[in-house]
Amino acid sequence: MVSDPASSAALAQCPYCGVGCGLELKAPAEPGGLWTARGDRHHPSSLGQVCIKGATVGETLHPNRLTTPLWRARIDQPFEPISWERAFTILVERIEATLATKGPQALAIYGSGQFLSEDYYAANKLLKGALGSNNFDANSRLCMSSAVAGYARSFGSDGPPCCYDDLDLADLVLLIGTNTAECHPVLFQRLLKRRRKGAGPRLVVVDPRATATSDAADLHLAIAPGTDLALLCGLGHLLLERRGVDRAFVAAHTEGFAELETLWWAWQPTRTAAVCGIAEADLRQLADWWIASQAALSLWSMGVNQSREGTATVAGICNLHLVSGQIGRPGAGPFSLTGQPNAMGGREVGGLAQLLPGYRSVDDPAHRAEVERHWGFAAGSISPEPGLAVWPQIEAMERGELDLWWVAATNPLVSLPSLDRVRAAVANCPLVVLSEAYAGTETEALTHLVLPAAQWSEKAGVMVNSERRVTLCSAFRQPPGEARADWAIFAELGRRLGFEAQFGWPDAAAVYAEFVALTTGRLCDSSGLSHGLLAEHGPQQWPFPAGTAPGGGSARLYVDLAFPTPSGKARLWADPPLGLAEPPCDSYPLVLTVGRLLGHWHTMTRTAHVARALKAHPEPLLEVHPSDAARAGLADGALALVRSRRGAVSVKVQITERIRPGTVFLPMHWGASQGELACEANRLMHELGCPISKQPELKAAAVALTPA
Repeated sequence: MVSDPASSAALAQCPYCGVGCGLELKAPAEPGGLWTARGDRHHPSSLGQVCIKGATVGETLHPNRLTTPLWRARIDQPFEPISWERAFTILVERIEATLATKGPQALAIYGSGQFLSEDYYAANKLLKGALGSNNFDANSRLCMSSAVAGYARSFGSDGPPCCYDDLDLADLVLLIGTNTAECHPVLFQRLLKRRRKGAGPRLVVVDPRATATSDAADLHLAIAPGTDLALLCGLGHLLLERRGVDRAFVAAHTEGFAELETLWWAWQPTRTAAVCGIAEADLRQLADWWIASQAALSLWSMGVNQSREGTATVAGICNLHLVSGQIGRPGAGPFSLTGQPNAMGGREVGGLAQLLPGYRSVDDPAHRAEVERHWGFAAGSISPEPGLAVWPQIEAMERGELDLWWVAATNPLVSLPSLDRVRAAVANCPLVVLSEAYAGTETEALTHLVLPAAQWSEKAGVMVNSERRVTLCSAFRQPPGEARADWAIFAELGRRLGFEAQFGWPDAAAVYAEFVALTTGRLCDSSGLSHGLLAEHGPQQWPFPAGTAPGGGSARLYVDLAFPTPSGKARLWADPPLGLAEPPCDSYPLVLTVGRLLGHWHTMTRTAHVARALKAHPEPLLEVHPSDAARAGLADGALALVRSRRGAVSVKVQITERIRPGTVFLPMHWGASQGELACEANRLMHELGCPISKQPELKAAAVALTPA
C-alpha cells in the first residue's frame, strides 16, 4: 500500500524498538484529531502484534513540535525564530571557516537509530565524503556497537544470522542481558504463545533482576553484574567436560579453538558459580539443556552490549554456538536484538565513526576507493583514520577542538554517561546544532541553532529491523510548519557548500537507490530493493541482490557455513573475563544498573505526552533489596540519595526481593525536562567502556545509598 500526505490510511514500521512491528495508521475523522494505530496483520515480522508504545504513537505526532529554525549566539540568550536561509548561512559560514583554520577534524555529527536510512546515508556522505571528516557517530554507539564488533570479530562481518521464525523453531532460548518482555514485548509474546500451546521452548534468563521476562523462565540465573562472560566460560567448560563440542564442525568451520579450550578448562563450575553468585546446579542444568538441544537460540541486548567487555561477551555467545554447531540452521544461532527502529539500517549505511556504507571500514584503502568513486569525490577525499566516537567527541569539546557539534534525532544530555561532564563539554563548543522534532529537550538547553525536523510519519524512507527486514515507511502527514526531512537538510547544505552534483537527489527514493547500489556483492546486499518494490510488495529481507524475486531474500545467514573471513572460517576468541570497569568498594558498596520500562521510550520526548504511558509508569523508582535498604536506613517509599563518583540524584525507593542483594536498579527515562520528577540516572554512570566497540558500560556503576 502506497501512501501520500493526503491519504486517510498508511502503513509504516513502528518508530520505537528494533523489532520493527508493522503499523496500520488511520487518519483522524475530524481536522486536528489524532491518528490511530494498530498492528499490520500482513507485516511478516509482527503479524499484527503491537505494544503499548506502537498502539499510542498517534498521540505523539502533534504535541510540542518544533516548527521553525531557532537561533541564539550564546546559550544564556533566548532563542529567536529565523528563516531556513539564515540557518544555512550560519552553517556554511562556520563550516568554511573551520575547514580553513582547524580542518575537518573540528566538525562532528552525532546521529540516531531514529533516522531513516536515507537520513543516515545523506549525513555520512556529507561529513565523510564532502567534508573529509569521519566524525560521524550515532546513539547506536550506546546501543549496538558491541554487537557490531562482536559479529565482525567472530564471523568477519556485522549482520545478525537469525530471523524471527527461529523463535518458533528453537527448543532452547537463552535470554542474556535482555528484559525482552518489556524492551521487545512483541517478540516475547511470540515465545509465550508457543509455550501456552505446550510447544516449548525452554527459556533460560540471565539477569541480576527478576523481571516479567524471568517470571516466564524455566531457569533464572540472577548473576552478579559484570559476570556474563564468566558464565559463558563456565558453560563452555561443561561443554568440554560432557562432550558437548562438535569437534568435526569446529575443525571444518572455525579457527582458534586451542586457545579457547585452554581458557574454558580454567573456568571450573565451582569457580564460575562463585564468581557469578549462582548455584552450581543451575549452571549444570543450563549445560545439560544446551547439550541436549537440537536448536539453541541466544538473544541479547543492552545488558550484554553496554559493558566493558561487551564485544568479548558477544564473541563468547558466538563461541558457544560455533563449538556446538548451533548456527546457520533453523532455530539456532546468536541473535542480537536492536534497541532502536533503524539501528540495523544505520549500520548498513555506515552510521558509526569507523564504518562506510555496505559494511565497509574507513581504514580499508579499497573500501574508501570504492565509496569515493560511487559518491563522485576525488581519490583521498575520505580520511583513512576512524573518526571520533561519541565519547571522544565529548573529550574533544572539553579540549576546545570541535568548532561544530551537530546532534540529530537524539537527546544525549539524558542518554550519555557522566552527564555533568557532558554538559560542561558541550557548553564549551562554539556552535551546537540540534535537528529535532520536539521542543524543550535537555539537549536544546545547550544548543545555538535548532532545526525543526520532520519525523517518520512526515517523510518517506526505509527502516531495517533486527531480522534484516526492510520496510518502506510512507509519508502520510504534512510536516508541521517549516519542518524538513533530515536527508533533505543535509542535501541542501551539501549543495550550498559546492557539491551540487553529489547532493542533487530529487527525493528519498533516489537517495535509497544510490545507497543500495553500494551494497552489491556485500553481505548486506540490498541492490535488488527500491522504494517502488517495497511499496508494491511489502517488507523484504536482505540479502536481496539485484534480480531477486519479491519474497526471495535470505531468512538466515551462513547457511552454507562460509564466513566472510580470509580463511572462510569463523573465529573463536579466548577473551578472559575481566569483570566490572568500576567494581563496588567500601565507599560505594552497591552496583547501580539502569534500563527501560515497558511504557516509556528512552528520554521520553514522545512518551511523556501519552496518558497511558504516564499512568503505567508515573515516576522513577529505585529498586532496592530489603537487606540493602535496611543497611542504608531506608523504608519503602522513602526518598534516597544515590551517590556515585560523578554526582548524586534523589529518588523514591521501592523495596523488593526481585533484585539481588548488592544491586540497585533505576530507569533511565526521567531527564531534567521532567521537572519535579527529574532523576538523571546517567549522571551517576561512568564513561568507561569496551575498548573495541567504544560502547560505554551503562549497565553498572558503583554507588552508595543514604536517606535524602
